Amino acid sequence: MLTNPIPYGRQHITEDDIQAVVETLQSDFLTQGPKVAQFEGAFAKYVGAKYAVAVSNGTAALHLCTLALGVNEQSRVITSPITFVASANCVRYCGGTVEFADIDPATALLDVEKVRQLVESKPRGYYAGIIPVDFAGNPVNLETFRQLADEHGLWLIEDAAHSPGGYFLDSQGEKQHCGNGRYADLAIFSFHPVKHIATGEGGMVTTNDEELYQKLLLYRTHGITRDAELLEEHHGGWYMEMQELGYNYRIPDMLSALGLSQLQRADAGLARRRGIAKVYYHAFAGVAGIEALSTNPAALHGEETGHAYHLYVIRVADRKGLYDFLRKHNIFAQVHYIPAHTMPYYRGLGYSEGDFPAAEHYYSECLSLPMYSSLSQQEQEFVIERVKEFVQR
Repeated sequence: MLTNPIPYGRQHITEDDIQAVVETLQSDFLTQGPKVAQFEGAFAKYVGAKYAVAVSNGTAALHLCTLALGVNEQSRVITSPITFVASANCVRYCGGTVEFADIDPATALLDVEKVRQLVESKPRGYYAGIIPVDFAGNPVNLETFRQLADEHGLWLIEDAAHSPGGYFLDSQGEKQHCGNGRYADLAIFSFHPVKHIATGEGGMVTTNDEELYQKLLLYRTHGITRDAELLEEHHGGWYMEMQELGYNYRIPDMLSALGLSQLQRADAGLARRRGIAKVYYHAFAGVAGIEALSTNPAALHGEETGHAYHLYVIRVADRKGLYDFLRKHNIFAQVHYIPAHTMPYYRGLGYSEGDFPAAEHYYSECLSLPMYSSLSQQEQEFVIERVKEFVQR
């Protein structure tokens, strides 16, 4: 038995990362300095978007998106119940109404046909937008969501917190990278320690829309601007104006420096995650009682796939039993996610168990196994052995 705990996810910090942060700590700027813009530029290039705005965390990124799109008390927005609650909460922060649509049982992604049924059950203009989630790192086919959105005058926010470097193939067979702005109006990413790129806390919004980009910049910093072209008055070099009610959602330079350093290894980390996923898939293929969460045919056969593998999810009948068994062996698997509509807050808004059966059935069986770039071969083999031991006994 391995003695060190094996978590479901963890950050990988190198000496280069540490040195990047130390150099910034020794510079003139700890916040609002040059590293932020450098991180934004490098990340925009990485995902293929025109603009990127770095913020304090992924939840702040989602909130800024809803602010920039004008969500208010009259807005109704559709998202998935299988996501971290921030995907829904960002709408509530602006006073809007959240409506959930059920998931595709095979992938746990928001089901575009269920969304279509919901949208078409109401008059045009009833809904404002959709927030699809690239759950577990499996990219949503945003082309199909964009077609639906355009038919009904809706905006799209892509919650790509799980999927930097991920992509899907569009109808022309071209790779569409998560966050590239080709189909979604805005996309968000998270740099929490268990994510691909870790800054401790941090997030990013990407877009190809210059008007939305300018709004994001304004709302990120209290609604204050110093841009001479935007000022209504000019008193001197010190002058600034608060033009909107914004927030303090800035990210420090030292965290941006860490993000820049981590970004240099993003492709290698992604390749490692895909390799780990391939080992899991082949180890469990044909084992009765274990079902891997579906992605696409290529992914299931270990071939090239756009899946970013933030999580590797399996489904088992006795999920609680397996969860407890693994913990006894120092394997700290996790459950992603408790359906948002079953949380007490959303139950208080009228939702109840039974509303979205596919999401609830998925939740009853799902378990996320250890998945991070520094997971060793020995550790993964130990996890596989213990999972098989439990389901085969």
